Amino acid sequence: MVDLSGFVQQYDWGGKHFIPNFIGTKNEGGVPFAELWFGIHPKGPATVKGLDEELLAFLNKNPELLGRQVRTSFDGKLPFLLKILDVSDMLSIQAHPNRKEAEIGFAAEEAAGIPISASNRVFRDPNPKPEMMLALTDFWLLHGFKTIERIRKTLQSVQELAALLPLANNIQNLYTNWMQLPQEEVNVLLQPLQERLLSVTFPDKQRPEYWAKKALQTFRRANGDIDRGVLSIFIMNIVHLKPGEAIFQGSGILHAYLEGVNVELMANSDNVFRGGLTSKHIDVPALLGHIGYQSIIPDIRRGKAINAFETVFSSEFPEFELAMLKLTDTLGSWNHKNEESLEIYLVLEGSVSANGQLKSEGAAFLLGAGEELLLRCEDSGGKAVLVRAYVPMKESKTP
Repeated sequence: MVDLSGFVQQYDWGGKHFIPNFIGTKNEGGVPFAELWFGIHPKGPATVKGLDEELLAFLNKNPELLGRQVRTSFDGKLPFLLKILDVSDMLSIQAHPNRKEAEIGFAAEEAAGIPISASNRVFRDPNPKPEMMLALTDFWLLHGFKTIERIRKTLQSVQELAALLPLANNIQNLYTNWMQLPQEEVNVLLQPLQERLLSVTFPDKQRPEYWAKKALQTFRRANGDIDRGVLSIFIMNIVHLKPGEAIFQGSGILHAYLEGVNVELMANSDNVFRGGLTSKHIDVPALLGHIGYQSIIPDIRRGKAINAFETVFSSEFPEFELAMLKLTDTLGSWNHKNEESLEIYLVLEGSVSANGQLKSEGAAFLLGAGEELLLRCEDSGGKAVLVRAYVPMKESKTP
């Protein structure tokens, strides 16, 4: 068992308080702390406390900690990336590739000589990026397209968007035509909508107008152009997750995080196709070529309690699975023999004794394959909450 330090990503959409408070650091400059990464991705590697060594180098020296099946199935590398996200301003409209798409795209951009760090780089690694998120606060996101019937009903109810109805005979026709429309025409259609929304208050977060107004305020451009991603808010599902609820995003599912704090677990990748509502690189052809155009009914998951301590959010992906642990001073100790896969733990709330070592909120530690763990709540009259990320030991399948 070793302690870890996460890597902070200071993207402009991040909050300024949750992650600094979580890791016990001051944010005197008031900069955004958007994400906290625990993994081996070169863009943000975790480090092993006390050794001043990146996690990848540490695991290369101690490969047995990964477990035999993980080493065999994932080329000797940790296949997942665990994060905490604090979403203050909405993230981009985006989707992610499957494994074959990632391998082909990465090879093509490598052959073209595009630097990994280039702002216009789309494929930063050859891995797929399926992901799941577990809400720590009330969390709002866009997840997949609504049915074409609901989309048409929405367009009919928003007078400024009614001109798009002739395109709405199916989702693909509507979305591809809109995303390829000249910017001048986008401005003409959205300008009246912008003027109306910015003059009215919308308190209901279930209404697309609430988020469209926020997007119009957040992504105002100096040249007057209006971000075409605003339309996505009206034709995608608005999903509200309560703390402890989870949702999965597989390859090709259009989505965008809107507001809240979550734990996110994904394959070890940073491949993103963006289509709007962002200051980052937008690649419309890449997005349109890699998304599914079917409607989605959001599948909100609450996990399965497997004992008095643990709720598991089973993954449909071979790279990762997540469990939440809740301990109280009256429940006794949680005993665990880690048979197969390296595991990463985050203490979300309270304090625990982990094999006799005190771990408080914000602590992160790694448990190697074959190691044992004894957890006990150290908050008198209270509780402690943790998550653990690991590789599920089941037959692998390509996402």
